[in-house]
Amino acid sequence: MTSDFDELETMIMADARKVYSEAVIDHATNPRNVGNLADADGFGHVKGPCGDTIEMWLKVRDDIIANATFWTDGCGPSIACGSMVTEIARGKKIAEARNISQADVMEALDGLPEDHRHCALLAANTLKEAVNDYVTLKKEPWKKGYRNR
Repeated sequence: MTSDFDELETMIMADARKVYSEAVIDHATNPRNVGNLADADGFGHVKGPCGDTIEMWLKVRDDIIANATFWTDGCGPSIACGSMVTEIARGKKIAEARNISQADVMEALDGLPEDHRHCALLAANTLKEAVNDYVTLKKEPWKKGYRNR
């Protein structure tokens, strides 16, 4: 019985490799930085046109992203994009992180099929929302007490 499952897994992965890069498969099956951060300095929540949602939490020290995590209810490519954008953002200055784009995420993942490129945009936009939340809270820290997340 186990060999049947192993054979099925091998076939599924062979099919996936025809469509997705090794980086996409790796980040989709072994995502980095999953989960929320207690007392985050910035939070973003964006729902994409396909219905997938990504949430992102940032810890910032001296205007540098010290930690970034995410959660998604989306597909494998959304998971891969959320994972990759948090990896790209870590160690970046806030101004640099604000400029991380869909193209940057896609390049880091060695591309995405046309019908999943919006996942990279969703991840980049969620990062931007989390950065904007951090900037707003830095200017008006009293608003942090009224956040839902």
